[in-house]
Amino acid sequence: MTQKAIFYHAGCGVCVDAEQAVAEAIDPARYAVESVHLGENPGRVAEAEAAGVQSVPALVLGGQPYHINFGASLDALK
Repeated sequence: MTQKAIFYHAGCGVCVDAEQAVAEAIDPARYAVESVHLGENPGRVAEAEAAGVQSVPALVLGGQPYHINFGASLDALK
């Protein structure tokens, strides 16, 4: 059974690099990875916030947010 992992980002260079390096390295047999571009999906900012995301890029894995570098705060995406 696969768990869900959500990679939140804003589409900037830092986010794209992190997506390629981290999200694509996750074992697809264990995790179904969804990539969410918050600039294109602003309605999902509240969802990211509720998951504990404070800045992007971030990966929510097993309900735990992991912040990767510091690209932009969620406040900048609101």
